[in-house]
Amino acid sequence: MPQTPPFAAMFDSSGYSRYLFQSKEDSCEGLYYHDNNLLSGSLEALIQHLVPTLDYYPDSSYGDRKKSRNLEAYVEWFNRLSYLVATEICMPIKKKHRARMIEYFIDVARECFNIGNFNSLMAIISGMNMTPVSRLKKTWSKVKTAKFDILEHQMDPSSNFYNYRTALRGATQRSLTAHSSREKIVIPFFSLLIKDIYFLNEGCANRLPNGHVNFEKFWELAKQVSEFMTWKQVECPFERDRKILQYLLTIPVFSEDALYLASYESEGPENHIEKDRWKTLRSALLGRG
Repeated sequence: MPQTPPFAAMFDSSGYSRYLFQSKEDSCEGLYYHDNNLLSGSLEALIQHLVPTLDYYPDSSYGDRKKSRNLEAYVEWFNRLSYLVATEICMPIKKKHRARMIEYFIDVARECFNIGNFNSLMAIISGMNMTPVSRLKKTWSKVKTAKFDILEHQMDPSSNFYNYRTALRGATQRSLTAHSSREKIVIPFFSLLIKDIYFLNEGCANRLPNGHVNFEKFWELAKQVSEFMTWKQVECPFERDRKILQYLLTIPVFSEDALYLASYESEGPENHIEKDRWKTLRSALLGRG
């Protein structure tokens, strides 16, 4: 394979292609269903179903799109964190540095689980499971993956996220009896929370066949919303670090194509399909054949 300048070293070039970085539009993918199950991804379309709009209430003020801003921002944060993790892993030139970065994010994910931040935990796991990261076999061979395997098991989507739901109930119980703010933290996997509320609202009739109000549906909706409101009112016990916040919110993250290119530059293509894609990406993103 021809030798080229290190992929990460090209950051300082003023002519570096803007298509290497993820734009807001790149992160707003649609919703995808399989066997009536909502798959992971941007929930922008679903949020539009959950938040009343002018189409539902033409004679009221519900047409204000700003009402969904917080929901959309939360989804965008999840996607950004996933791509940030993948970017930081794929960027280092040396294999040992990539391995250290993987181990670092495994430790961060484990701490997220311990404090009850399941949303960031899932975002980190999603980033580490992206194909440009998971294909780095030589890098992963240098990583002790026992802790990561446990975290993946906890967030396993099989049986409708049974393991995660069990852990969430445990965190909820801990929060109810906690004496410190740290133990009260519960940040649910947001995409699944929205999915649950969406299907509960859309899949259950408001009235029973006999015409009576379906109190069970509305009781369950109220229960889920009130739980979320309780979690939301917990004060964060951690001190804000401006440097870390600036890094998380402003550092550029790679687009999906740029992640693949960085991955191929770190560990070369293994088959003809990857070789063809590598050549196409080099030509499109770096202007090289």
